[in-house]
Amino acid sequence: MESILSCGRWSRSDRVVEVRSPYTGEVVGRVGQATVKQVNDAINSAKSYRCSLTAFERSEVLSRTADRIHADAEVFMRSIVDETGNARKDAATEVRRAVAQLRFGAEEAKRLVGESITTDVTDYGARRLAVTLVEPIGLVCAITPFNRPLNQVATKVVPALAVGDSVIVKPSEKAPLTAVLFVRALLDSGLPAEMISLVTGDPREIGDALVGSDLVDMVTFTGSATVGKAIARRIGMIRSAFELGDSGALVVADDADLAAAAAAAAAGAFSTAGQSCRGVKRVLAHEDVADAFADLLVAAAERLTVGDPWDAKTDIGTLIDEQAAERVESRVAEAVNRGARLRTGGYRHGAQFWPTVLDHVDRDAPLVREETFGPCAPIIRVSGMDEAMNYLNSGRYGLQTGVFTQRIGDAMKMARGLQAGAVVINGGPQFESPNIPFGGVKDSGHGREGVRYAMREMSRIKTLVL
Repeated sequence: MESILSCGRWSRSDRVVEVRSPYTGEVVGRVGQATVKQVNDAINSAKSYRCSLTAFERSEVLSRTADRIHADAEVFMRSIVDETGNARKDAATEVRRAVAQLRFGAEEAKRLVGESITTDVTDYGARRLAVTLVEPIGLVCAITPFNRPLNQVATKVVPALAVGDSVIVKPSEKAPLTAVLFVRALLDSGLPAEMISLVTGDPREIGDALVGSDLVDMVTFTGSATVGKAIARRIGMIRSAFELGDSGALVVADDADLAAAAAAAAAGAFSTAGQSCRGVKRVLAHEDVADAFADLLVAAAERLTVGDPWDAKTDIGTLIDEQAAERVESRVAEAVNRGARLRTGGYRHGAQFWPTVLDHVDRDAPLVREETFGPCAPIIRVSGMDEAMNYLNSGRYGLQTGVFTQRIGDAMKMARGLQAGAVVINGGPQFESPNIPFGGVKDSGHGREGVRYAMREMSRIKTLVL
């Protein structure tokens, strides 16, 4: 299959990876399994290129790609649904987000400027003028997960191209088809072939060649904390950005708008079958309102339809594969064994898992202490904001947290005290926008995504003294 791209030259591989629909089990596409030599060839070719496009020209490429994907939205949606089992409505949202990333990147490409600095600021300083120049960092290796096969690729590729970097993309071996379509759209929109490469295949075989190369200037990775830490140990002193997931929390205070909180919890826990790094994976509800909140959340879960991901009425399609659904099933069962009350859901069929609400969950259960990638909303009861904050800060993750309260003092106390990359007041941790920084602390990673902020990560500052 011609799915390995080295600076504009598509090549075949003797070994093929079949991509199957998690819903039907049918083969929906095939990609080549790259060899270490093919990876090294792609890196060597990409490293030798220096972008000559102006900021305006880079902006135009990104803008044309946005137009193309918008026009071909049905093609991209079909690819997302086929290879991930995500519901059609979730795939439509992902396409819109990717288009927004491209459009915002097109704008930011023209805003990349340095600054002028006078140096006569000390009693010994000479009066000179320093000018900072923003330069591409060079070659960016972007490694992306399965759960957002279009938007996660766009999140990393768009800012790199906006700066003028070359990029080598390694999409998830579980969902590589949409990344191939995205790269073709970039090339068809006028991107110089030397600026983009794509390798598909088994990360156990080619991963070290990608992240261990002395020619790579930056690694940006989204995935598990375990893999992220292994990459960090391997790459040494080069630039890196890691988004490593979360056990995302929603805190519900005793004065919260319970209807709004339940709606946010349902959207954050169940969209894309719960396979979102910034989704709701646990709810900390004040004990005085937990009963009423749980009833609202159960009702919201039971209104959702699980079924054929291509059916417009379906809210929840599948997890990425049956093994993933089995892991969620096992964690739910363990939580119940620890005393949790299963209010609704808990049912699995193949790769599908029904929206699940559990109450009175043991706060040390793996279901809530670790990142559980599935449509589960476990409720932990707390006595107040201090207990919620102390519990969350004691954990290993810190990506985004939502807090529902009407008291501005409590909201600001949580905003300042929570160890997290973002705190969303009266909204779920799933909030996103392409123009704000996104990233975490602790085992949720380091560095920031969001087009403007990722561009900073992917560039160097050179100082010119006049």
